[in-house]
Amino acid sequence: MQSNAPNHLRMAAAALVVACAATVIVSTPPALAAEFKAGAITIEQPWSRATPGGAKVASGYLTIENSGDSEDRLVSVTADIAGRTEIHQMSMTGGVMQMRQLTDGLPIPAKGSVALEPSSYHLMFVDLSKPLQEGETFSGKLTFEKAGAVDVTFEVSGIGTAAPDEGAGHHH
Repeated sequence: MQSNAPNHLRMAAAALVVACAATVIVSTPPALAAEFKAGAITIEQPWSRATPGGAKVASGYLTIENSGDSEDRLVSVTADIAGRTEIHQMSMTGGVMQMRQLTDGLPIPAKGSVALEPSSYHLMFVDLSKPLQEGETFSGKLTFEKAGAVDVTFEVSGIGTAAPDEGAGHHH
């Protein structure tokens, strides 16, 4: 292909294109999935929703994977923003939504995973010390029967978020 531009201008234009492309690649932060591990247990993407001012409860969500050969059990959870944290299950029975606390913990099957998500298993943060605001993070600790304690960081998404970067969902 022939060009009427002098060779040094073509080379300068090509260098500019390469430099711009490199700047875009370098300046775009990578999308990192939050992941925390203890033994055979991996906890992925802990998150919560922002809360309106005055709210005293919030929900927490995450996925727990167990790569081990035996079942483990999530037995307790704490969060630095809550007076207490409970493990809950939400279900529909005869068209009625029911929520119950899992006082014996949540089993995590061997070579399996359990998703804590809206309208299913989830964590309840009770007696919040302050409203949760989108973009903030807070610390928590999940304790498993076999794997022990795992420190995690929850990311706070928008109030109507069904999951991080997804559409609207239910509210507590």
